[in-house]
Amino acid sequence: MKRYSRALVLLIGSMLSPAGLAAENMWLYGTLVEPPACTISSNGSEVDVDFGDRVGVKKVDGVQYLRPMNYRISCDPDANAFAMTLEIVGTPADYDRAAVVVTGVNDLAIQIKQNGVPFELNKPIPISLTNPPQLEAVPVKRPGATLTEGPFEATATLKAVYQ
Repeated sequence: MKRYSRALVLLIGSMLSPAGLAAENMWLYGTLVEPPACTISSNGSEVDVDFGDRVGVKKVDGVQYLRPMNYRISCDPDANAFAMTLEIVGTPADYDRAAVVVTGVNDLAIQIKQNGVPFELNKPIPISLTNPPQLEAVPVKRPGATLTEGPFEATATLKAVYQ
């Protein structure tokens, strides 16, 4: 009798296992869309910031020589339906995560500001195409450093990405 009881328990147990339950098919579907094309430019060309030929080595303080970064994001009309981020991709100075390292002068970098606040490099921020942030650039130096004369140049990439 014990054998029959065990067999009955095993039979009932197997009927209650997940393998014995019914399953329903799932339908997964959607539509792939390609975001509209966008370009970033400054009056049809690269976004350049010229600090001129007379940046005083003793006047670099992160305030003087502040220049606007005139840029425009141009997209197809349907672009407003997509969320977008803006990012500045570049090599940050080890003393300022919002400043792009320059070539030509040691201890000098160019800090990028977004609406007056330092804009950390390589960190995207959400933006609105109808009201993009105001960007500015200003020379900064390593705290306590004494700058030397010479030409300098910094390069970074302004990148707008759909989310």
